[in-house]
Amino acid sequence: MLKVTNLRKVYGSGETATEAIADLSFEIEKGEFVCIVGPSGAGKTTLLKTMSGLMAPTSGEVEIAGEKVVGPPEQMALVFQDYSRSLYPWMKVGENVAFPLRRKKMGKAERKEVVEHAVESVGLGASIDKYPWQLSGGMQQRVAIARGLAYQPEVLLMDEPFASVDAQTRADLEDLVLNVRHEYGVTVLFVTHDIDESVYMGDRVVILTGRPATVKEVLEVDLPRPRDQVETKELPDFAHLRAHVYRAIKGSQGAGADNESVDTDAAAATGAGARREDRAEQVAG
Repeated sequence: MLKVTNLRKVYGSGETATEAIADLSFEIEKGEFVCIVGPSGAGKTTLLKTMSGLMAPTSGEVEIAGEKVVGPPEQMALVFQDYSRSLYPWMKVGENVAFPLRRKKMGKAERKEVVEHAVESVGLGASIDKYPWQLSGGMQQRVAIARGLAYQPEVLLMDEPFASVDAQTRADLEDLVLNVRHEYGVTVLFVTHDIDESVYMGDRVVILTGRPATVKEVLEVDLPRPRDQVETKELPDFAHLRAHVYRAIKGSQGAGADNESVDTDAAAATGAGARREDRAEQVAG
């Protein structure tokens, strides 16, 4: 469904040029949920912008369903990190969700049905006539997700969509996205700083190196579905995978002098996971 081949992105030119992405390649199959993680400043958002056609790569290419991406593809929707800037405050929830449907050829009745179904699927049916500023942060992000779903994309790109919400809301939104992904059958590429989140949600995790970013590893996440916030995270395999991702990212930080440390909350949680992993390995041995 998605293919990234030898992608490279350089900002500026001459002595002041900054190489954000260097020779990056990976593929995503139809219906997969793939998470992307890496050190801060590794170019994850730049990658999403080039994949969505919002930014032209310096070299290399991105294909969706075999067609080269040269601009925002019709088959793709993007959910941004900052929901407060991606929603129109003067539009009600239903109007915000319906906004991108103006590009699609559908009747008024069909559009209304699509919007209502998308809003219901994220649990906001009772808020369809409210304005974004009347909703909590988590509810506003649900509106942004509903707008992406209403567009009925084949591929949904999500750029750290839960970074600005509290831990409990984040867990609820993770489960929401997994549920609607199954309902809509959409292919998802999900960028996150949170290691636990990448392992909990993904079928695979693409681990990037520090700047300039390349693919360090693509990790298969062979955990049973449906996932559960408690049961899944208590599995020894979850702790093992989480520790593996953390070590891979930590080992990549020296690749770029400007890179910041990995998300501290995730790192602390992963440290505990690593200890559980060691104990599990001792038992298995």
